[in-house]
Amino acid sequence: MNRSVVLSVGDSIRLGKGKDQITYAGMPSENVFSIVRRKREMLPFGWSGQAWNLFFSSNQTTIRIDGIEIIAEEVTQEKFRLQMSR
Repeated sequence: MNRSVVLSVGDSIRLGKGKDQITYAGMPSENVFSIVRRKREMLPFGWSGQAWNLFFSSNQTTIRIDGIEIIAEEVTQEKFRLQMSR
Protein backbone atom coordinates (compact mmCIF):
# COMPACT_ATOMS: atom_id res chain seq x y z
CA MET A 1 0.00 0.00 0.00
CA ASN A 2 1.39 3.40 -0.98
CA ARG A 3 0.31 6.73 0.44
CA SER A 4 1.51 10.30 0.05
CA VAL A 5 2.13 12.38 3.16
CA VAL A 6 3.27 15.97 3.63
CA LEU A 7 5.29 16.77 6.74
CA SER A 8 6.08 20.34 7.75
CA VAL A 9 9.15 20.96 9.91
CA GLY A 10 8.47 19.33 13.29
CA ASP A 11 5.65 17.08 12.04
CA SER A 12 5.89 13.36 12.74
CA ILE A 13 4.49 10.15 11.37
CA ARG A 14 4.77 6.51 12.44
CA LEU A 15 6.11 4.31 9.66
CA GLY A 16 3.66 1.55 10.54
CA LYS A 17 2.41 -0.59 13.39
CA GLY A 18 5.41 -1.60 15.50
CA LYS A 19 7.72 0.63 13.43
CA ASP A 20 9.70 3.74 14.30
CA GLN A 21 8.43 7.29 14.05
CA ILE A 22 10.05 9.96 11.87
CA THR A 23 9.99 13.75 12.16
CA TYR A 24 10.95 16.17 9.39
CA ALA A 25 13.79 18.37 10.70
CA GLY A 26 14.18 20.69 7.70
CA MET A 27 17.23 21.50 5.62
CA PRO A 28 20.44 22.42 7.45
CA SER A 29 21.91 23.45 4.09
CA GLU A 30 20.78 23.94 0.51
CA ASN A 31 21.69 20.39 -0.55
CA VAL A 32 20.85 18.41 2.60
CA PHE A 33 17.62 17.54 4.41
CA SER A 34 17.23 15.89 7.79
CA ILE A 35 14.83 13.38 9.28
CA VAL A 36 14.77 12.48 12.97
CA ARG A 37 14.26 8.77 13.57
CA ARG A 38 12.64 8.01 16.91
CA LYS A 39 12.53 4.59 18.50
CA ARG A 40 10.67 3.63 21.65
CA GLU A 41 10.85 0.19 23.21
CA MET A 42 9.51 -1.54 26.28
CA LEU A 43 12.17 -2.82 28.66
CA PRO A 44 11.64 -5.00 31.74
CA PHE A 45 11.93 -1.89 33.95
CA GLY A 46 10.01 0.60 31.79
CA TRP A 47 10.23 2.45 28.49
CA SER A 48 13.40 3.48 26.66
CA GLY A 49 13.46 6.11 23.95
CA GLN A 50 16.10 7.10 21.42
CA ALA A 51 16.21 9.65 18.63
CA TRP A 52 18.86 10.49 16.07
CA ASN A 53 19.13 12.73 13.02
CA LEU A 54 19.60 11.21 9.59
CA PHE A 55 20.95 13.43 6.82
CA PHE A 56 20.25 12.93 3.12
CA SER A 57 21.18 14.67 -0.11
CA SER A 58 18.30 16.75 -1.42
CA ASN A 59 18.80 14.89 -4.74
CA GLN A 60 18.18 11.51 -3.14
CA THR A 61 14.74 10.18 -4.02
CA THR A 62 14.61 6.83 -2.19
CA ILE A 63 15.55 6.08 1.40
CA ARG A 64 14.89 3.11 3.66
CA ILE A 65 14.12 3.48 7.37
CA ASP A 66 13.08 0.60 9.66
CA GLY A 67 12.39 -1.63 6.65
CA ILE A 68 10.08 0.91 5.01
CA GLU A 69 10.95 2.40 1.61
CA ILE A 70 10.33 6.14 1.51
CA ILE A 71 10.15 8.00 -1.78
CA ALA A 72 10.96 11.71 -1.48
CA GLU A 73 8.56 13.42 -3.88
CA GLU A 74 9.40 17.00 -2.85
CA VAL A 75 11.79 18.48 -0.29
CA THR A 76 11.86 22.16 0.69
CA GLN A 77 12.95 24.04 3.80
CA GLU A 78 9.35 24.06 5.02
CA LYS A 79 7.97 20.67 3.94
CA PHE A 80 8.75 17.10 2.96
CA ARG A 81 6.31 15.31 0.63
CA LEU A 82 6.88 11.58 0.77
CA GLN A 83 5.33 8.31 -0.24
CA MET A 84 5.74 5.18 1.86
CA SER A 85 5.55 1.59 0.71
CA ARG A 86 6.13 -1.68 2.50
